[in-house]
Amino acid sequence: MRLLPRHFMVEARFPKIGGMMPTKTKKTIRREWTKSDVKTLKSMARKTPVTKIAKALKRTPAATAAKAHLLGVSLDTRA
Repeated sequence: MRLLPRHFMVEARFPKIGGMMPTKTKKTIRREWTKSDVKTLKSMARKTPVTKIAKALKRTPAATAAKAHLLGVSLDTRA
């Protein structure tokens, strides 16, 4: 009788959840920041919340906040 390595026995008792089908992931599409994007960001900063600026630019709030930080633009909307 041939003994199998230990990881084969564990796999036989506890099969992987989800089967063998690979899961689909969303492809990330990166876009350059245009001059008009930067102009819009700067004009809306200090007046508009980050989420609304992000929707106007069709970007994520994290990407919008990161770009504002790189430009030295404050997104704080408090008076």
